[in-house]
Amino acid sequence: MDKEELKKKIIIMAKELESYIIKTRRHIHMYPETLYEEEETAKFIENELRKIGLQPRRIIGTGVLVVIEGVSKGSNIALRADIDALNVIEDNNFDYKSQIIGKMHACGHDAHTAMLLGAAKLINKYREHLSGTVTLIFQPAEEGGGGAKKIVEENHLQDIDTIFGIHVWSPLPSGYIGIRKGAIFASSDRFTIKITGKGGHAAAPHQTIDPTSVLVDIYNALQKLIPREVNPFEHTVLSLPVLEASDAHNIIPNKANIRGTLRTMNPEVRKFLIERIKQVVYGYCNAWRCNGLVEFDPMAYPGVVNDDGIVDNIRSILGDVSQIVNMDQTMVGEDFSFYLQKVKGAFITLGIQNKQEGVIYPHHHPKFDVDESVLWKGTAIYAILGFYQLFIS
Repeated sequence: MDKEELKKKIIIMAKELESYIIKTRRHIHMYPETLYEEEETAKFIENELRKIGLQPRRIIGTGVLVVIEGVSKGSNIALRADIDALNVIEDNNFDYKSQIIGKMHACGHDAHTAMLLGAAKLINKYREHLSGTVTLIFQPAEEGGGGAKKIVEENHLQDIDTIFGIHVWSPLPSGYIGIRKGAIFASSDRFTIKITGKGGHAAAPHQTIDPTSVLVDIYNALQKLIPREVNPFEHTVLSLPVLEASDAHNIIPNKANIRGTLRTMNPEVRKFLIERIKQVVYGYCNAWRCNGLVEFDPMAYPGVVNDDGIVDNIRSILGDVSQIVNMDQTMVGEDFSFYLQKVKGAFITLGIQNKQEGVIYPHHHPKFDVDESVLWKGTAIYAILGFYQLFIS
């Protein structure tokens, strides 16, 4: 069997696995688990892999890794699917809605897991055409827990040559494959600003050092950083959605806090803004006799940067699966970035927006859903990329 015939068979078989992929996705959707608590999800994945004769093992607690060996030496490819859910109350009415109150697969990780489990069947079925290895990584804690970072730190990518990931993507029309050279997802930094003054009665503000008035000044000053100090051609977002102070109309608090997020595509802009945020906070706090503290979360996600040559290869390889479009950059963060800092690879999106079926809600929305009719394409993409070295040779 030549490589083009193999590709055709993979695509046909992926379509034949459609009912399995949908059933698997729905099961996972019903029982969502959040970061580092994905115990039942991991058990389910292990069970599915053992059914086809593979020997999975646990990594970083609730992660699952399995290696499919080829018949000869060659490149080592890794395929990743994230498995965690979000703390969201689902507002859908279908039969397979979340059975865990307050938790929901509102980002599509259930679909990623189902697609990769389907691909495991295909790669294993055609392993006689495989040179090298394919490592399947079912990763926990993408949503803020940096599961990818821990996997890298435990050296699970030590022998990997190329890595691929897929994300179902609500902004993209259903079935389209989105790919882009270079930076595709932004870096993501979370931070807290703590302002400490002197509390007291709101009727006697002169007897206090009011941290809330300083909070407002800092909020307004930080909103000026991007439009006044950053090149307008840079993709940058600074949002400050959490303001915390007094919980009573007549009490000036001792402390006030701001929590926000910084998203950038350019590492130099990121570095500049982190320093300017600190300068603004400490400057205002000093001026108004408050103590200021800026704390950036150490679990910051770098930007996702695809390898240009690999993207070119993907365009030629995956055209038989579906139409490929140049994906717009997004300010969303993704911990797949930690893998791409270690080895070359690419992150791909699969469109799931279907207005006729009402699949229109964005990621992290209580009504988020996926167009299940295209999930078999995700399995085909994963499986074909498992044979990446064969298809580019």
